[in-house]
Amino acid sequence: MQIFFKCNGEWVHQNEHVSEESLDESSGLKVREVFINVTRQQVEDFHGPEDYWCQCVAWSHLGTSKSRKASVRIAYLRKNFEQEPQGREVPIEGMIVLHCRPPEGVPAAEVEWLKNEEPIDSEQDENIDTRADHNLIIRQARLSDSGNYTCMAANIVAKRRSLSATVVVYVNGGWSSWTEWSACNVRCGRGWQKRSRTCTNPAPLNGGAFCEGMSVQKITCTSLCPVDGSWEVWGEWSVCSPECEHLRIRECTAPAPRNGGKFCEGLSQESENCTDGLCILDKKPLHEIKPQRWSRRGIENASDIALYSGLGAAVVAVTVLVVGITLYRRSQSDYGVDVIDSSALTGNSLLLNSSMQPDLRVSRTYSGPICLQDPLDKELMTESSLFNPLSDIKVKVQSSFMVSLGVSERAEYHGKNHSGTFPHGNNHSFTTVHPRNKTPYIQNLSSFPTRTELRTTGVFGHLGGRLVMPNTGVSLLIPHGAISEENSWEIYMSINQGEPSLQSDGSEVLLSPEVTCGPPDMIVTTPFALTIPHCADVSSEHWNIHLKKRTQQGKWEEVMSVEDESTSCYCLLDPFACHVLLDSFGTYALTGEPITDCAVKQLKVAVFGCMSCNSLDYNLRVYCVDNTPCAFQEVVSDERHQGGQLLEEPKLLHFKGNTFSLQISVLDIPPFLWRIKPFTACQEVPFSRVWCGNRQPLHCAFSLERYTPTTTQLSCKICIRQLKGHEQILQVQTSILENERETITFFAQEDSTFPAQAGPKAFKIPYSIRQRICATFDTPNAKGKDWQMLAQKNSINRNLSYFATQSSPSAVILNLWEARHQHDGDLDSLACALEEIGRTHTKLSNIKESQLDEADFSYSRQNGL
Repeated sequence: MQIFFKCNGEWVHQNEHVSEESLDESSGLKVREVFINVTRQQVEDFHGPEDYWCQCVAWSHLGTSKSRKASVRIAYLRKNFEQEPQGREVPIEGMIVLHCRPPEGVPAAEVEWLKNEEPIDSEQDENIDTRADHNLIIRQARLSDSGNYTCMAANIVAKRRSLSATVVVYVNGGWSSWTEWSACNVRCGRGWQKRSRTCTNPAPLNGGAFCEGMSVQKITCTSLCPVDGSWEVWGEWSVCSPECEHLRIRECTAPAPRNGGKFCEGLSQESENCTDGLCILDKKPLHEIKPQRWSRRGIENASDIALYSGLGAAVVAVTVLVVGITLYRRSQSDYGVDVIDSSALTGNSLLLNSSMQPDLRVSRTYSGPICLQDPLDKELMTESSLFNPLSDIKVKVQSSFMVSLGVSERAEYHGKNHSGTFPHGNNHSFTTVHPRNKTPYIQNLSSFPTRTELRTTGVFGHLGGRLVMPNTGVSLLIPHGAISEENSWEIYMSINQGEPSLQSDGSEVLLSPEVTCGPPDMIVTTPFALTIPHCADVSSEHWNIHLKKRTQQGKWEEVMSVEDESTSCYCLLDPFACHVLLDSFGTYALTGEPITDCAVKQLKVAVFGCMSCNSLDYNLRVYCVDNTPCAFQEVVSDERHQGGQLLEEPKLLHFKGNTFSLQISVLDIPPFLWRIKPFTACQEVPFSRVWCGNRQPLHCAFSLERYTPTTTQLSCKICIRQLKGHEQILQVQTSILENERETITFFAQEDSTFPAQAGPKAFKIPYSIRQRICATFDTPNAKGKDWQMLAQKNSINRNLSYFATQSSPSAVILNLWEARHQHDGDLDSLACALEEIGRTHTKLSNIKESQLDEADFSYSRQNGL
């Protein structure tokens, strides 16, 4: 290897080189160092377009490598300071900044500060910093910091001294803590309370101001009066059970006890005989057990026994005939006997809302498993309203769930004046259940929680912050300065988990949860960012996506189309979420209108399992929900309530808008160990039930049975596929024993730690750096190196007219970047954009390390910013 020097574009003769060689002890490699001397005379004699410069070039058989240029200048130091420190009066614990810009010189002068003619050592006092652009910064002023301060500048040429600046630290008076509120002056009703404070924390000192405000505060108070509970009216009687009894319940909610009031006295449920003695129990006629009731009925009921016996025989004969015809028709179907269209369960309009009117003159019988809209429906599938959708229609259902609930497979259910819609209310009427499970089942239904919304709150002020709904993908970013300095607001955010209030029109599909943020009367000076997850496979060719807002009258209005230009709000659509810049609070949702049949909704499919009441049975529940975290969280909550366990990591299924249905089947069940009920291995869900965007989770249930109790492991596959579309396979490998199960976490732990973060800790970009970026890019630049390029480098290429209407376009772009990158916290993309723009941007390039405070500089350097 050889080393050469080049100065001012000319090679330096090797006679002027001084070369030294040494051996690196750690690596054992030979090291060669080469020097040249540059004299003052050479520098003064040089006249060129730039400073005198030199660089070295290393050469070997592998190639050459050049160093950067090194400049050589003549040293000097001028006499006059460019800026001298000025005297100040500051409050105690306030920040003191004394500015000092030393005289111009080469090399740049080093600055030293004197207090009362004594040097200040910032390393000895952590409260003092003298490194920030030659300024003296006292972070929290103390009384001892009063004095005369002088700035000393020196380099290798000379030393200069500034005029002294006098600093006075004073103490303003401060209020003590408020005393506790006094007790309300009345026991029940409206009264008042008061509290007081004194100006002694601290007392005024060195001319400091006295406390402002009131020393006594008085407010009204209301002592709540106790309210005793009262019973609601009795509910409807349930269907008669095999024990010849029916039940009814009532709740203590008219009103419910409040403020220490008494609970209702009496029973919450009651039962009575429902056959007037016509019942057989323990192989004995009921009249032999209760002769007094039989005697009352007399011979009149004896004649009915023959009538009921004849009717029973007729029902059995008709049932056998219908089952035979059904099996024959299934054997002739396109999908084979194992495929069951769940639209049959709806009767093509019997159980679900539809525009088609059913024929009330016919009687229909169906056989097969049931796909339900949500877990609560599974628990209530034996309700009379489910199996009696319309008057004069008889529906016969045989399913694995009926067996697990103890319902007779040959029971018939007759309609009695019920509507044709699927039941979703809380007014349940109960049918026959197994005697040993009857009472717990009734109590379980009465205590089942009804969730209508998820909600979180946080208090935010002028510094802004971030509000996150854990495990839902919904978040709210309040920028710095959006709230005035004298105010602070309690901001809330909620997600509707009940039936959606936004009813889709025609082909429009609900793609996101309904998200509410408030309070609605709050006014912000800078747009805030709302992040809403969605389930669309984003493509402008196949979807036309809209942002909608609910009015105070409850109607939904379109705010904007995502692809349109607008100056009122801004939508940034990512693959799994939409980030919206808004200036008013309210309820928002995303809807989509498919343009072609290739439009795709992303579904999350998952399988849960749990033991049934029969120790040999094991239930599998397969869910297909919109791919939004909040939709899956609702499934998780319901499964936890039922004791279900996630058996496989959820997977994504791309569901096309091609009108083809969804098939769910169980495959590869171990023979001789497990079996599944006949005709229940495959279930089919109509296209409309999957595509319509109903918020209620759609799931199908399968019941497997062990041959022996010694079988403790289950392995099988769940296939979920759309006809002429995509499919997913869920591999089930689990132990049915509680202590041997492997736990699969539902959500990441860090998503539920801090729902509300206020102040600087909620933002990725430090505030001082944000200010410098905004000051640099907000002013239009002739070369285009302004906020427009900042937006483009961060993949915000659309609707730039929105940012042009803002007082600080760069600040709004950075807020959108904060909302978009809240989880990954990766500053690389922003750093690369700033670096690329800053190469030809003089103003940005002039931001030096010394202009940032120590904390911001350290944070920025660690994150590549």
